[in-house]
Amino acid sequence: MRRKFDTHFDKQLGFTLIETLVAMVVLAVGMLGIAALYIEGLRSGQASVSRTTAVNLAADMADRIRANPTVPASYAGAGPGANNNCVNGAAACTPAQVAAEDWFWWLQDVQNRLPQGAAAQVVTVPIVAPPMNQYDILLAWPEPGQPVNATYQLRFTF
Repeated sequence: MRRKFDTHFDKQLGFTLIETLVAMVVLAVGMLGIAALYIEGLRSGQASVSRTTAVNLAADMADRIRANPTVPASYAGAGPGANNNCVNGAAACTPAQVAAEDWFWWLQDVQNRLPQGAAAQVVTVPIVAPPMNQYDILLAWPEPGQPVNATYQLRFTF
């Protein structure tokens, strides 16, 4: 015959080894999912920073073109430009030289602020009636983990 105080030893206390291992596997799978989401979040954050930078760079070039409207064809192409010391120097420059310097400094910004291998181009299309110019500012840069380059295009008429 059993005594009353011995009955609590018949109950199972704690977890079995199998239950513990199953819980560890479930926890590990969940942590792997969280790690994958974290990496994707970092990648998306970097892509959004690059896209925002591209938008700002294109708007900067559009402002440079609007500030120097007498030579619209000088901004067409993807030339490296030249540092003519027009902006901060003592030289009195022609509008074409200012455009070349705009290209020089803008491409420096593109190469410094966008990922390695970024390309920039400005295309101008004359519109005859009324006499205006349409500009397409094109930026392309490689995104890590993506098979094709990311691009941004700003089209404006001036």
